[in-house]
Parts: sequence; structure tokens; C-alpha cells
Amino acid sequence: MKLIILKIYKPQTSYLFMKQKKGQMKLSFGMIFSIILIIIFITFAFFAIQKFLGIQDAMKIGQFTDSLQSDVDKLWRGSQGSQKVEYFLPQKIESVCFVNEEYENLVFHSESFIEGKKIEHIDIDKITEDGEFCVEIIKGKVKMTLQKNYGEALVTISD
Repeated sequence: MKLIILKIYKPQTSYLFMKQKKGQMKLSFGMIFSIILIIIFITFAFFAIQKFLGIQDAMKIGQFTDSLQSDVDKLWRGSQGSQKVEYFLPQKIESVCFVNEEYENLVFHSESFIEGKKIEHIDIDKITEDGEFCVEIIKGKVKMTLQKNYGEALVTISD
């Protein structure tokens, strides 16, 4: 009788071990799938953060050009004046330069390409008489002086 019990017991034991191995495979597949999902979510998060930072830099540049144009327009409407201004730009921009070109007179020097802008009502011939006039950006800040003398039609920019 003991032999019969052993024979019946052994197949059940091996069946239990097979069940454990199957469960371990399911757990392993679930862990691998979870890790893959986590990697995908983290990658997407980094991509989204990069895009938001790019949008933030574009907004700072747009805000700079709008503020500069607004300040130039205020001086241009008056008969004379001088104003020291300070603007904030992204850290990746090294300098802001004024050039005598037809479609753009404000360009940005940086490692990546940034489209130039056209600022109205500035005396670009006087500003660039010695060539390209650049103002360096220090810690994301650019400082310059806007000036219009009595009898002049346009605003000049100096540092």
C-alpha cells in the first residue's frame, strides 16, 4: 500500500512544480512588459519637456523683439529722448546683432539657427556704420541704450 501512495504522490509533486514554473513565466513577462512601458513613458516625458523648453525659448525671443519694437516706437514718436533698456533672452543665444540688410536688421548669434527680425524706425545706417553692431548677452540679459536726438527722424541703438 505504501508503494501505491508514493506513485500517486510523485506525479502530483511534479505537477505542482510545473505549475510554479508557469506562474514564474507569467510574472517574468509582466515585469518585462512593465519595464518596457516605463521606458516608453520616460522617453515620452523627456521628449515633451524638450518641446516645452523649445517653445519657451521661442516665446522669450518673440517677447524680446516685441518689447524692443515697442520701446523704439515710444522714442520714435517723441521729439527726443534716451532710455536704457534690459531684456531677457535664452541662454543659448550669445549675442544680438544689428545688420544692414533689406529684410532683417536684427540677427541672433547662437549655435542653432534662429531667424532674424526686422525692427522698424531705427537708423540702421548710423548703427552699423562701423559694420555689424553686436550686443553681448550676459547670463540671459541684454542691455542697450535707445536714443533719439532732437531733429533726428530715427532711433539709434548703442550699448
